[in-house]
Amino acid sequence: MKAFAYLTSKNEPHIGIETGQGCLNFTQIWRYFKEIKNFPNAPDLPFLQLMVELNYFSQETIEQVIAVVEEYRDLKDLRITDPIHFQTPVARPTKIICLGRNYRAHAAEFNNTVPEAPMFFAKVPSSLLPHQGAVRIIDGIGRVDHELELAVIIGKRGSGIAESAAMEYVAGYTIANDITAREMQRADQAKGRPWTLSKGMDTFCPLGPYLVPADALQEPHNLEMKLTVNGKVRQSGNTGAMVFQIPALIAHISKYMTLEPGDVLLTGTPEGVAPIVPGDTVACTIDGLGTLLHSVVQAA
Repeated sequence: MKAFAYLTSKNEPHIGIETGQGCLNFTQIWRYFKEIKNFPNAPDLPFLQLMVELNYFSQETIEQVIAVVEEYRDLKDLRITDPIHFQTPVARPTKIICLGRNYRAHAAEFNNTVPEAPMFFAKVPSSLLPHQGAVRIIDGIGRVDHELELAVIIGKRGSGIAESAAMEYVAGYTIANDITAREMQRADQAKGRPWTLSKGMDTFCPLGPYLVPADALQEPHNLEMKLTVNGKVRQSGNTGAMVFQIPALIAHISKYMTLEPGDVLLTGTPEGVAPIVPGDTVACTIDGLGTLLHSVVQAA
């Protein structure tokens, strides 16, 4: 089961659910559920991130809500028949935390050593780009690279999280492309400056298209990953090759930063990082999570 955020034909934000019956309008299903269960004071759910923040986001909850409504009415008229205008699964994370050199082969392709502890940096929320969006490359910034990554969405607030309890804080998983202005990054590194600009430009964090609940994906550390540019494979790997796995990452970062519902954790990229240029079409695929598509254009 996959959830997604989208805009209706009336430009209204809604939650959709991809099921065996097709894509369903879960925002409306939830409204019927509230009526059936006589929960008039329960919040409306137009935003997927709100569902995460309220701790409603799980496969078990979604299935129970759909089952209750299905007892009272047919769901045929709740199928989404218009073309889906995807939005990012989360739209207002307090932070996007990324892992550097978390795959040995990727570290090696840039002649870097693997860090002894997780190495974090940040992207800014305004860099988010939805499925089928366009990465905009500003003239004069030089080489720009793709970096396919498994993204973890945090489900509840926590700090000082024990590694043994870390997976309890995961709401779900999606796909990200950590777009990087490589020449700018290297220039900043040479001058001892942070990477914020080269990582955080507008459109430099494609995310989506789906958010898969944590309880629907039992083993996130054994997922095949593939990125293609114009149909040609550039990156191919498996999340099992992470140097530091998700529980260790959550435990480490939460020592220093309080994690909030909706926060995004990018877990690193496998080898095969290479440039993208205007005119390219990029497809990022991870087993069970779908395919994130975006184009590349020259910024006006």
